[in-house]
Amino acid sequence: MTDLNTRGSGAAPRTGGRGRARAAQPPPGVTQITSWGIVYYAFPVLNPQITADTGWSTGMTTAAFSAALLVSAFAGIRVGRLLDHRGPRALMTTGSVLGTLSLLVVAAAPGIAVFAVGWLLAGLAMAATFYQPAFAALTRWWAPDHLRALTIVTLAGGLASTVFAPVTAALAGHLSWRMTYVALAAVLAAITIPAHALALKAPWPDAPPPPAHVEQGSAPAERTRPFWMLAAALTLSAFAMYAVVIALVPLLLERGYTTAQAAWALGLGGAGQTLGRTLYAALARRTRPTPRTSALIALGGVTTAALALAPGPYALLVVLSVAAGTVRGNLTLLQATAVTDRWGTSHYGRLSGLLAAPATAAAALAPFAGAALTLPMGGYPQMFGVLAGLSLLASVIALGTVVRPRPAR
Repeated sequence: MTDLNTRGSGAAPRTGGRGRARAAQPPPGVTQITSWGIVYYAFPVLNPQITADTGWSTGMTTAAFSAALLVSAFAGIRVGRLLDHRGPRALMTTGSVLGTLSLLVVAAAPGIAVFAVGWLLAGLAMAATFYQPAFAALTRWWAPDHLRALTIVTLAGGLASTVFAPVTAALAGHLSWRMTYVALAAVLAAITIPAHALALKAPWPDAPPPPAHVEQGSAPAERTRPFWMLAAALTLSAFAMYAVVIALVPLLLERGYTTAQAAWALGLGGAGQTLGRTLYAALARRTRPTPRTSALIALGGVTTAALALAPGPYALLVVLSVAAGTVRGNLTLLQATAVTDRWGTSHYGRLSGLLAAPATAAAALAPFAGAALTLPMGGYPQMFGVLAGLSLLASVIALGTVVRPRPAR
């Protein structure tokens, strides 16, 4: 059995690859902050104002937003195929245009139906502009030195809420939610459309040949047992991880802590996520893909179980939140490199799209499912215990993701 070892951070890239990567990396970093910050993180800031102004229920507005994430998950499969063949420039530019239009539709929506249509359009924009297309572009341009580029982009993306949550709140303090979205749409258009259209012009390199153990004649990766085991493991892990993020504040409130204390614990968990992303390259150099995948998912389960079992003190809960965030940060890069670790970069866009679709769908459904499970289970600690069990199950499934070498001829 074998895995492709992730030791690219010290390897030399293909001829001309580093020049292309240096030219391409700043726009994805800037556009990830802007796209995530405006299309994704502005909504939770503005949603209370939206519901208060329109009379729409929080459940309806949140369902529209979650529908966007589901559209993004499944549109990402097609996006990945297009990226493999045509590169990122036209696709990501179109996504930025569509993201701008979607926010204008949301801002002008006279009723919940049009509001939902705007978010469905935003889901298509997410598929074309968020992490997956940026990962595909940088993996092709940088490989085999792609981990460094992916780390920088995810670190930039991690700043999206830090930058745009307060910006959105400041705008909303002076404007209606509708005009706030109009202003944010203008910022999105001004930054991301020219960045994608003008800076992603480097030639799209031909796909490299697949590694020896997946050469022509063997089954396509997406039809193999390791691929579906990996998809199952990452999907269960994503469900548990995002349910924990959404439920952390209610868990702490249920235990008697203040809203401010709960918010600080959640925010410091986000700082842990950034820390985790800085550590992943060193971890990848010292471990192989399958045990790394299983161990990180299991660590996510351990931190979730600890949050379920520890009622306090507050400092301990903050430490656990930071530890959980550190694991989440590692898991982001784990998913970004899961395809190249096992099957190379030949069909990265298609395979990563197929791999991300169920995980993204699980992340979209996790807040609703977690909230629905809490009452019948008897409270948030019990629900966290179930989520820990799901993560540990996922870690066991991940042990089956080793790619077997082809028989010698």
